[in-house]
Amino acid sequence: MKNVKPIFLLASTLAITVFALGCKQKNKETGKDQGEWIQLFNGANLDNWTAKIHHYEVGDNFGDTFRVKDSILQVRYDNYKGHFNERYGHLYYDQPFSNYHLVVEYRFVKGWYGTAPDYTLLNSGVMFHSQDPRTMPKEQDWPISVEMQFLAEVNKGESRPTGNMCSPGTDVVYEGQIDPRHCISSSSDTYPVGEWVRAELIVHADSLITHIINGKKVLEYSKPQIGGGVANRYDESIKIDGTPLKEGFIALQSEGQAIDFRKVELKILEE
Repeated sequence: MKNVKPIFLLASTLAITVFALGCKQKNKETGKDQGEWIQLFNGANLDNWTAKIHHYEVGDNFGDTFRVKDSILQVRYDNYKGHFNERYGHLYYDQPFSNYHLVVEYRFVKGWYGTAPDYTLLNSGVMFHSQDPRTMPKEQDWPISVEMQFLAEVNKGESRPTGNMCSPGTDVVYEGQIDPRHCISSSSDTYPVGEWVRAELIVHADSLITHIINGKKVLEYSKPQIGGGVANRYDESIKIDGTPLKEGFIALQSEGQAIDFRKVELKILEE
């Protein structure tokens, strides 16, 4: 009788463990366990990513704009010639997401294409809730999407926060109302060229969106929806203003400024 209790406890523990393992929920789209980090960038190549650059067909990674070297996803312009000519580009992960926690680690590096618009200097970002790039005409400049904008210090000591919100072809609700501004600044610190920054995005479908920079919440807004301006020459059947944005594609941006990404990972959240 002395061994009955330990055996019973061992059996109970085993049963609970088996039950818990059996109850792990897998995301039907990714096949990953709920809450498991998914490495969108594998550190080796651009598998599962598709480029769309203004003036070029979807899938044409013009000038090798997006490339991988030494486990870094790089954005570069050394193969460009002539005027920049609004060759804004985006590299899309090939699967849409709805409720998730995204982590992107980036750093700006020297290499701004001099004929790009001035505002693109030390400026990049990650787009989310984006339209499918395959729905974009060749001459559409920006995807209908929401952007977590990345900026770096231009003038020493001058504030230039990162992790801002910009809205090409979209609207968001900020402080209780639809905000008319194209970009809303965050409360983040200013970071210099060459410094790695950890940007996190917590997305709850068409509900609450949170921006986090280096562990600090810097911006929050809600109800992303199609609307507003900035995006041009889109398929008008796609842009139905007022439509809630419940899911969409994630894309890394190129708009004339060199930038590195060493991590792009995502965790599915419960709806």
